[in-house]
Parts: sequence; C-alpha cells; structure tokens
Amino acid sequence: MVLPFFGKKPAPGAGPAGNARGSSVPDAATELSPRDFPDDAPHALAQYADLVEVREVAAGLGTVYEEAAVLYANGNVGAAEAVLEAALGSSSGHAGEGVWMMLLDLYRLSGQRQRFETRVVDYATRFERSPPPWQDLSAAPARERPHSRPLVALSGSLSGQAAAQFEQIAIIAKRSGVIRIDLGHLRSVDETGCAMFRQRLNELAAERVKVSLLKCARLADMLFGQVRVGRAEGRDGWLLLLEMLQYTGEQDRFEQLAVDYAITFEESPPSWEAKVEQEAQSTAALEAVAAANDGFSLDGEVTGATADIMRKLTEYAAERQQVEVDCTGLRRMDFVSAGMLFNALADLKTQGKQVALKNVNAMVAALLRVMSVDQVAQVALRA
Repeated sequence: MVLPFFGKKPAPGAGPAGNARGSSVPDAATELSPRDFPDDAPHALAQYADLVEVREVAAGLGTVYEEAAVLYANGNVGAAEAVLEAALGSSSGHAGEGVWMMLLDLYRLSGQRQRFETRVVDYATRFERSPPPWQDLSAAPARERPHSRPLVALSGSLSGQAAAQFEQIAIIAKRSGVIRIDLGHLRSVDETGCAMFRQRLNELAAERVKVSLLKCARLADMLFGQVRVGRAEGRDGWLLLLEMLQYTGEQDRFEQLAVDYAITFEESPPSWEAKVEQEAQSTAALEAVAAANDGFSLDGEVTGATADIMRKLTEYAAERQQVEVDCTGLRRMDFVSAGMLFNALADLKTQGKQVALKNVNAMVAALLRVMSVDQVAQVALRA
C-alpha cells in the first residue's frame, strides 16, 4: 500500500549503494508500505522521521485559499478577486465550494451585483444547490443594538452638592427612557439632598421614564437615623424613606412608619406600592441581562488600530462559559487583528470557555482558518 502524501528525502551521506543508517532502511527507489513497519509503529515512525517530507495534495488550491484571504485582509480587494477568479477559471476544475463562496462573498462585500448574478448560476449548476442570496455588504449600515438600561451611581453625600449628578441623571434618563440608579456608594444624606432626589424622581415619573433604584437599604438605614416621631421637620427625608422601603419590600416597616408620619405631620402618608422586584435584582444581575440582550459583536473593519476590541471581548467573556460573537456586521479583519484574536480566544479556551463566531463572511472565515482561529473557537459562516 503506497502512502501518496509522503516522498523520500535522501539520507545524509547516503550514496547510490546504501545510506548512513544501514541496509534496514529502504533505499530511494523503495515506496513505504505497511510491511515496512513493525508492530512497534511509534518506534518505526521515529526511525523514518528525518527521511520523509510532507507534500500537500492539491497544494495549489491551498495556496489560492490562503493568498486570497491574506490579500483581502490587507485591503487588496482587486488582487484577491483576481486570484479567486483565476482558480475558478482553471482548466483543472478542482476548485471546491469554499473558493466559490469566497468569491461570491467578495462580490457582495464589494457591491458587484452583476458579477455575483453571473457566478451564482455557475455555482448552482456545479453544486446542484441554491446559491446564497444577493446582499450588498459594501457599505453595511451600523447594526442597531438592542436598547440597554444605562446605570449611574450616586456617591458621597446626597446633598445640595449632588445637583450636578442629578442633572446628569435627568439627561441620561430622558434620552434613553430608562435608567438604573445605584445608591450603594452614598455616605451621608441631608434634607436638601432628599428634596432634590424626590423632585427628580417625580419629574422622571411624570415623563414616563422607567427608574430602577438599586441598593436602597443603605439609604433607608441612614434616613431612619434622622427622622424623629412627633417632630414635624425633615418632611422630604420621611417621604424618601417611605419610598425606599417600597423598593426594599419591607411592608411592615413601611406601615409602622406611615402611622408615625401621620402623627408627626398630621396628614395622610403615601400608600404602599411594592417595588421590591426592581430592588431584588442586583446591579450585576441587571448588567448581565443587559449584556445578554446586547450580546457582543464585531462590526465594520477590525484592524490593528482598533485592537481595543480584543480587550472588550475578554471582559465580556469573563462571566460566561458559552460566548457567542455576532460577526454579521464584520466586513474585514486584518492579519494583525486576526493574530490578536487567536491569542485572546486561545486564552479563553484554556479557561474552559467555548467561543462561537457566528455569521462570518467567507473571506474573513478563510483568514481565520489560515490563522488557526478555527482551532480555538467555532467559526460559522453567514448565509
């Protein structure tokens, strides 16, 4: 049985009559067959290791695949197209479906619809299957990301000095229609701060902005130390405390405080309204939900100048075992970035994480294969 992937290399110092390793090694005219290998195959292979060389079958197509991928990665669209066209026009006719998909995607990426329409007919005839549909990817618009809820944190003293923070909160909240406010970093609170905070909350409610208050228990505890039953002062502090108890879900404590409020201010207190489901979700949980909705994507052209995207990918993957990266909007990746991506994904794989790159165009997928990215992550082509 002949091993067609291998060819003999002459042994160092071997002449026509023999070789340096002795007569047990076949001479240059001998083809290796299973009879040449004893039962101890690993030992036999080691014996012949420096006497054989590997030659890739259909190496020409492998070269075309790699050359076109690297040319496109470097921004040489015309040269990449010429290489692929030449491979498909070769008289040998051995170009596989991968090369065809690269050329069709290159036409879509460069907006060449007429050439695409001509080639898809040849593709359908050759492979007897429906070709990919035309889609102009030459100037793909920025993909609209799902809406996420911005998070801001109040820190230090909740006082008149927090006016700038409240202004910023109002701007962000009105722009997005939703906001999360983390109260866990507050260190003190006074009546002026309570009045300003309540005013902002009422304004946002009137404009139908959805507000989530996080870690309200800390602020509630500070306010409890300041209210005095029977002393009709600090009304905003009382009312803000009652609202915080609705977020922490402490209805019994709320009802008792409501009675104290009625006695102290001689007016009806606010009614109980459970808001505990918002407080129950920690900041981390809410951020995880937002991230799950947003997902992670590679878009446009990723080059060495935008290498920071790899750091963001690593941060995104930190809290996940299954990591999906949407590459629908990714048009091109250069050689340097592909190498950096390999390093990042290799590190994630050593951590036991599974990464999937989805909806990758065929030109970028070819580069990822050349760079062995497909060895450390799943790479799935787009339709």
